[in-house]
Amino acid sequence: MDQSLDIAKAPILSERLLLAIAEQLKLPLLQIARQAELAAIISEPPYSAIQTSAETALRLLDNYVLGVRLAIESPLLLTVEPVSVSSVLYDAAQELMRHAKSYGITLELNVAGKFGPVMANRQGLQAALVSLGIALIEALPAAENPQLKLQLATHRCRYGIVAGLYSETKALTTQALSQGHRLLGSTRQPLTDLSHSAGAGVFVADAILRAMQLNLKVSRHHSLHGLGAVLQPNNQLQLV
Repeated sequence: MDQSLDIAKAPILSERLLLAIAEQLKLPLLQIARQAELAAIISEPPYSAIQTSAETALRLLDNYVLGVRLAIESPLLLTVEPVSVSSVLYDAAQELMRHAKSYGITLELNVAGKFGPVMANRQGLQAALVSLGIALIEALPAAENPQLKLQLATHRCRYGIVAGLYSETKALTTQALSQGHRLLGSTRQPLTDLSHSAGAGVFVADAILRAMQLNLKVSRHHSLHGLGAVLQPNNQLQLV
């Protein structure tokens, strides 16, 4: 047997196995979410919290599956089109609202200014922002100096239009992100300076953005620190 062929196939096998596991985990989480939803009609606490947790975990699994599928089959799945950044940020904020509330986080939307459409895959961009939001919402209350506000915002930079999530915490640094990538898979808390959890949402967002030929970067917006991606304006529409 050609061992080199087996080695070459190993990463794909691993990704497809993780996809199967993710899909398997979604079923019990979906059942928990729906049962909690029914129970919450009768008596809200603690069932609404259980429902929120289950649905958040489901969303993160869905985003992980999307990221892997885009990486494996991107030429078939990746549709790039003109997208409104403000619209994507708004929809992401709506998805994150209940999760933020359960952690005592105030979620803000800052889209001040007029921004034309950018070229992106809408589903992928929103999934990346939601994944980032999940990770940061869980991280902020555990910070050394808890920061209980998280802002979804967009602004211009010399390279394009930035979409990201921002807070006052100074733990969002390039060094922390780089260290997280190095430690991923070898420790339960790769983002040690940022989060006491696995911070999986950050890495899911990074995988989705990479599949879209974008990069997750440490970003600043006014006096806030955050993570975001630089998107390219649709110049063709702007010229019309």
